[in-house]
Amino acid sequence: MSQLDTNSASQARTITPSDSAANNFHPTRGVWVGGAGTVVAAMVDGGTSTFVGVAAGTLLPIQVVRINSTSTTATSLLALY
Repeated sequence: MSQLDTNSASQARTITPSDSAANNFHPTRGVWVGGAGTVVAAMVDGGTSTFVGVAAGTLLPIQVVRINSTSTTATSLLALY
């Protein structure tokens, strides 16, 4: 497992949830949640984590390769790199 780089993000990209396509070639530094809901994340270690009841305006400090479309209800998601 890679060690988390604690530097702040220098890029942000809109996330389009998908059950198959990776968001980018490298893991995120975090995920910004603009609209409240559930986030189902494909984590960098290969597992899947479900974050329930995420409030609008939350920064999730997680390294993910994808946000799954199935069961993700949160909106306005940004991948931070």
